[in-house]
Amino acid sequence: MSIVVRTLSDQVLEIVRNRIVSGELPTDSVIRQDALAGELGVSKIPLREALARLEQEGLLTSQANRGYSIRPMSFEAAEEIYELRLDMEPRAAGRGALLANEAEQAEAVAAFEALDKATQGDGSDIARCNRDFHMALVRPSHRPLTLRLIEQLAYQAERYVVAHLQPAGREDRAHLEHREMLDAWLARDEQRTADLLTGHIHDTLDDLRAELGTPAQA
Repeated sequence: MSIVVRTLSDQVLEIVRNRIVSGELPTDSVIRQDALAGELGVSKIPLREALARLEQEGLLTSQANRGYSIRPMSFEAAEEIYELRLDMEPRAAGRGALLANEAEQAEAVAAFEALDKATQGDGSDIARCNRDFHMALVRPSHRPLTLRLIEQLAYQAERYVVAHLQPAGREDRAHLEHREMLDAWLARDEQRTADLLTGHIHDTLDDLRAELGTPAQA
């Protein structure tokens, strides 16, 4: 078992990211660095490092003399994120299905079970658990650059995952789709895994189009 060392900046990043994804820090609000550093009991150095990384993830924007503010959500942004996911993630998951060893298969099952548990709780961990599950399907593809790009897109998608799952019934549908994907992946069915994930991402994007007020294309 490897030991993962989390720096103070890593911990601050996770806290601030969770607050953004959950909506605790509202869209377009300015990050008050002095107040936030004091609340978290850290100096400005790890906070600035965390905020810079969150800007790279696409959750924050920065302006001279104004600091960081939370990037607003929009269908246009969601469309770009999810179309890029469609370009890479299904193929990587299909390859992962073929190459996964027993330990990686067990990790995917554990990630699915954690996601299922999160949907039955208060919902605070759904976005993270959803990201963990999707990454568990693609990680065995062993393509580092592809994995880094998919992971960055997964971080940017988290707020949209939360928004997508808010209407009643969406969690049940997502659970069934994830179960089907996992079963195909564990069966090493490359094409079915890719097809199911493609449909899953397309369906989510269609839901977001309706939810964010952008009409579907004719």
